[in-house]
Amino acid sequence: MSDTNSTGFASLGLPFPVLRTLEELGYEAPSPIQANSIPPLLEGRDVLGMAQTGTGKTAAFALPLLTRTQADFNSPQVLCLAPTRELAQQVAEAVKTYSKYIPGINVSAIYGGSDYGSQLRELKRGPQWVVGTPGRVMDHLRRGTLKLADIKAVVLDEADEMLRMGFIDDVNWILEQTPRARQIALFSATMPKEIQRVAETHLNDPVEVKIQTKTTTNDRIRQRYWFVGGVHKNDALMRIAETEDFDAMMVFVRTKQATEEVSDFMVANGFKSAPLNGDIPQALREKAVEKLKAGKLDIIVATDVAARGLDVERISHVINYDIPSDTESYVHRIGRTGRAGRNGEAIVFVRGREKRMLRDIEKATRQPIDEMPLPTAEMVNEKRRARFKSQIVDAIHSEKNKPFRDIIEEILKEHPLDALDVAAAVASLLQGQKPLFIDEKADARMNSRREERSERPERGERRERPKRERSKELPQTHAKALKGHPEVAMERFMVSVGYDDGLKPGNLVGAVANEADLDSEYIGHIEIFDNFAVVDLPEGMPAPVMNKLKKARVCGRPLEIKTYKAGDVPEDGGRGGKRPGGRPGFKPGSSRGAKGQADRGPKKAHRGKSEGRARQG
Repeated sequence: MSDTNSTGFASLGLPFPVLRTLEELGYEAPSPIQANSIPPLLEGRDVLGMAQTGTGKTAAFALPLLTRTQADFNSPQVLCLAPTRELAQQVAEAVKTYSKYIPGINVSAIYGGSDYGSQLRELKRGPQWVVGTPGRVMDHLRRGTLKLADIKAVVLDEADEMLRMGFIDDVNWILEQTPRARQIALFSATMPKEIQRVAETHLNDPVEVKIQTKTTTNDRIRQRYWFVGGVHKNDALMRIAETEDFDAMMVFVRTKQATEEVSDFMVANGFKSAPLNGDIPQALREKAVEKLKAGKLDIIVATDVAARGLDVERISHVINYDIPSDTESYVHRIGRTGRAGRNGEAIVFVRGREKRMLRDIEKATRQPIDEMPLPTAEMVNEKRRARFKSQIVDAIHSEKNKPFRDIIEEILKEHPLDALDVAAAVASLLQGQKPLFIDEKADARMNSRREERSERPERGERRERPKRERSKELPQTHAKALKGHPEVAMERFMVSVGYDDGLKPGNLVGAVANEADLDSEYIGHIEIFDNFAVVDLPEGMPAPVMNKLKKARVCGRPLEIKTYKAGDVPEDGGRGGKRPGGRPGFKPGSSRGAKGQADRGPKKAHRGKSEGRARQG
């Protein structure tokens, strides 16, 4: 055990098996949220923590609660609620990692978008830890497949996000199903009134921990992101490497296998690259780093663990090929550039579902990350042309090339050929089978498809069979253009849940994001009426996803989502008042799900874009 760790995490009272794992992970000293939260949680106290994402919250609650978990008792003892499936997966994986040397600990992750079968099998094994999203946890509780009688601790991670996504009522309901003597750790980046009410209702004399984050990135590092789309990440990396003026490049990926695959791709495309991961012997890793320092390597492709402690001044560019799972890792990664007073470049590849992590990074570092366009095929080809010409010019040497010059003269004497044609043939031999240039038409086709989608007539413009007259306030049949992504063709859908069921925009956004695995940037206009709602989603949603959404439950009712047609709206137009026939597909007189809603009379429809950007849960 290192002295650093002995005077760091060990001083907090954590046991040896946990400290051993932290040593292997390279954790040296506890972050402020960890140092202030671990001791009271070890004592069984409730904790109310206010800290941003990326400050080490997961370890702050996982380490002490793992210490208090009975590994020989196969029943749920710790329940962790997270707003999204991504965060639930991330927390579950972290708990599994931290419990490496605690035999018998099982962790189950339950969230929307995953089949019940595999989750039921995990729950039947009797996991001590259950990590999940509120909606799916509620489903399992109602089905009786999850029992909370033995719960000793509950964690509410990113409580303000759960509030924003419309899950706070679900959270309150779940907490009411837990034993009153349980311990609670509530973490939130902000503390709105609704979260304060949860704390006042459910927490018992909590220890309050408030952590102020500081800007931790170097001002000399320019930060940019590329929104993944159109080309594969490997091709994007190659284009960036060919057009950016870099000295040495550090590429971060998520897995050991990816270090090999990405590095091999870059080598195949003419770069001097090497992988760096935990499976590579230490001697070879050190050799690769020395080569990078000496200029014998251009690129290192590494995992976070393998790159820990690496310090090479000539690294001018850091590429986050896979976005990190927390802001702290991002700060550590890009800290590899901009050393010794130099300027640095940091680029992160971001998929649609990862936009929220990008915002978390901007929030934590208090620095904007600008979107960058991917270098075009034309730009890459210009660079390749210049390099190829330079290669030829550099190779001109009268003495060294004399034998080849003699051969060319013989060819020109023996055949009536143009000297330029012969030179072109020699250049072709130099290039080999691999094409010198990227197909520029591929970019043109990709841009053309985007323009076609943005110019495509909206669905409501088609001539339809006349319908009987309805209220002018009913929603139009065509979807609205998606703000921020006008190139995405949208379609309007109808769901059989409305104001009378207690539906709010956040509920609908959260359900669609979770079940459809769709970033809320692609969830468009929402209108809510008394007994139905409409929502704009990308055109051509896959059938399996639509089937999932049909069965998804919001406010206690199935969505029953389908393509919106004005003729499917109830006779009263969803405006309240008498409903003689009930909703389509529902029995008349069925419960509305929200107390007192039936007596409140007509309401105005909620109109507007979904607020916030919910991640899939």
